[in-house]
Amino acid sequence: MSLLSPDELAALIPAESSIFPAPIPVQCVSSDEFLPGVQTPKQKEYEARVKALGAELAKKQGLTRRKFFKSASGMAAAFLAMNDTYGPMFGVSSAEAATPEMANERAQSLSGQFIMDMHTHFLRDDTTLAGFVRSREAVGKAGWNPALVGKPQTLEDLKFANYLKEIFLDSDTKVACISGAPSEKVTDWFLTNDMKNQARATINSIAGSKRAFAHAIFTPGYAGWLDEIDRAIEVLKPDSFKGYTIGDNTNKQLSVHPWLLDDEKLVYPAYEKFVKAGLKNVCIHKGLFPPSVEKNFPNLLKYARVDDVAKAAKDWPQLNFIIYHGGYRYSGGGGAQGAWEQFEKTGRIDWVSDLADIPGKYGVNNVYADVGQLFAQSTIADPRVSAVMMGQLIAGLGADHVCWGTDAIWTGAPQWQIEALRRLEIPEDLQKRYGLKPLGPADGAVKRAIFGENNARLYNFTPAQRAAVSGDKIASGKAIYDRHGDGRTNMAYGYVNRGAA
Repeated sequence: MSLLSPDELAALIPAESSIFPAPIPVQCVSSDEFLPGVQTPKQKEYEARVKALGAELAKKQGLTRRKFFKSASGMAAAFLAMNDTYGPMFGVSSAEAATPEMANERAQSLSGQFIMDMHTHFLRDDTTLAGFVRSREAVGKAGWNPALVGKPQTLEDLKFANYLKEIFLDSDTKVACISGAPSEKVTDWFLTNDMKNQARATINSIAGSKRAFAHAIFTPGYAGWLDEIDRAIEVLKPDSFKGYTIGDNTNKQLSVHPWLLDDEKLVYPAYEKFVKAGLKNVCIHKGLFPPSVEKNFPNLLKYARVDDVAKAAKDWPQLNFIIYHGGYRYSGGGGAQGAWEQFEKTGRIDWVSDLADIPGKYGVNNVYADVGQLFAQSTIADPRVSAVMMGQLIAGLGADHVCWGTDAIWTGAPQWQIEALRRLEIPEDLQKRYGLKPLGPADGAVKRAIFGENNARLYNFTPAQRAAVSGDKIASGKAIYDRHGDGRTNMAYGYVNRGAA
């Protein structure tokens, strides 16, 4: 099933057969949950630059352009083209793009960086969510994973084996949390709570260390939902609980159990159970609800916003409320441009600014932002939006309250997102105008905190566990893969709009 109308789908074409495979996409790509915008003039400008630069540098290095774009120098060239198009947003030099040794040395020097991604997904073996396959096929031509160009995709690419490869071999991620999403349709749960528990056990057994964490999903209003919390706590021992206030996000047309975080009668009994069990982290899906989705599901708007966060956080200081996607509303093609226009007029971005304001307005210190999808949804459309959102979240919540998540593998192997944050900086004029602090170097204090230290603190990931990861069986396998494998992947999903800007 698609959430787009037949007329809307008719305006779209698969990205794998229509756009150029650069390491950073040349056009906005969406799933069938929202309508992607047409390629903007700036994106066309970037596409022309990255094509020309790639052809020039590939020839000098004796490579095909496709092979070049799979290399560290190719990734650097894409960021260089982004800077030439949007302004100096990313830390990269012409020398890095032109010199494989320099690019490889940089990549190697950062490969050991501690990255703890507490927001990842894959699909169950018996899934019927075939729509994800069409999104996956778009990855190659979108440029985030050139290795997929011309390669037919199946649901197997979105299941456990490929998840293991893309998270732990195709990126610098060291530790990951296996997440999921509920649905009114039982077979459309990405993974059941038991499946997440089993996957966690399998990965940690393979590694010989604690590489994987797992959520349990809680579903206020569903039949027997409180009993399932009790069972999960006793039997599955989840690392945290996750909820979707929107109810059924996969099939929004079926959502009949939306809820609010501050609903004392319905939801507070769940918090009591979490506190009693010693579980402190409550992860909540918010945002990713642009006007195009609101138009189709206006009844769900208030549940997607972050208006219910403050009271719940104030009433439950024993818990940490970790708001996924940072509450960012403007998902989808063209969304980032809308976000930037809003920011220029008001100095705010829905609903990221609202989330960032909560500690100052309400005197709480237990609200966190997980940045999953921020880079996937804004970097290719307007990286200024990525920079401003990070700056606002850090200013309002504190650099120690902004946490790394990627939503991979929906957006593919997360290395491209890791590179985006490593290189991203808030332009000086925006820092001065809006009182934002610099993000700093790739291995500086702010980015180290976001990439791993904050999640490690929240989940009590000890120094001993961290040390064990660096020498476990997955680390050994990745070393072999890096020497002999086909190269890292950088992916995206969905359709592109065939219209003209």
